[in-house]
Amino acid sequence: MKRQKRDRQDRAYSRGYQAGVAGKSKETCPYQTTEIKSEWLGGWREAISDRQQGLYK
Repeated sequence: MKRQKRDRQDRAYSRGYQAGVAGKSKETCPYQTTEIKSEWLGGWREAISDRQQGLYK
């Protein structure tokens, strides 16, 4: 059975989270579409919050 690709919003969220963990700025968001950009920023915000709580260094 073929593995299905995750949808774009899930990927955007996950990449935003990775960028946040890496300490990148939210201005580095590569997406232009409002809903996809919103997902990326949501992941970024959660990662920043996790970093502030000490889960990542």
